[in-house]
Amino acid sequence: MEKQNITAYERVLLARSKDRAGIFDYIDALFTDFIELKGDRLGKEDGSIVGGIAMFHDIPVTIVGQRKGKTTEENIKYNFGMTSPEGYRKALRLMKQAEKFKRPVITFIDTPGAYPGLEAESNGQSTAIAENIAAMSSLETPVISIITGEGSSGGALALGVADKVWMLENAVYSILSPEGFASILWKDSARASEACDVMKITAEELLEFGLIDGVIPENENMMETIDGMLLAAIKKLQKLKGPAIAKNRYEKFRRIDGAYVGK
Repeated sequence: MEKQNITAYERVLLARSKDRAGIFDYIDALFTDFIELKGDRLGKEDGSIVGGIAMFHDIPVTIVGQRKGKTTEENIKYNFGMTSPEGYRKALRLMKQAEKFKRPVITFIDTPGAYPGLEAESNGQSTAIAENIAAMSSLETPVISIITGEGSSGGALALGVADKVWMLENAVYSILSPEGFASILWKDSARASEACDVMKITAEELLEFGLIDGVIPENENMMETIDGMLLAAIKKLQKLKGPAIAKNRYEKFRRIDGAYVGK
């Protein structure tokens, strides 16, 4: 990937732009016959998660993605892309359904983090995230995750345990927001720009560290690039049996964990 003269914090601002493509832009560009499925089957729907079934080059797939709004009203409606336990439970329900019917799972990640409110915590936010991470580690069907904007904290990781994890070149992926990092480390959220340089959150940096598998250039051919990458990855993964897919994914993340524990 060719380096560009853009700072890490400028990439954060690009990742947060309201003009950035959202989940339905990707669905419309890449898939056909999308059928949205709603609800966690426990009584509630979380609109910050969009999920359903679609066709991709004649291959049935399951799509799960996080949704922000384009306007203030939409952002409030979809909680600024911050998912509640109900949303993660819905995502897990759809992924388990995909495993049952041997459909590849494609997730689109764009969130400033899981919703931190009292209601979310009392409804099992941490448990919902942990259960998603555990279940995705052992899904016996291909899983591909694309970080399209912000990928912050467990709110992103709950959809990001995948055979292939790709990032758009101006997306960011981190343990928390730069503002939160600066507030904790220096007690000053205004130092967010400085925090970005310390955190190493850009696609280029994360690819170098081996934490992601590819970077997608943001240009006029972006959707065609994603289409080709998805098709090649799905065809390759579908040649493997389910237990082998799950085993390889688990070992991939164990290698990442081991490398950083060793440091």
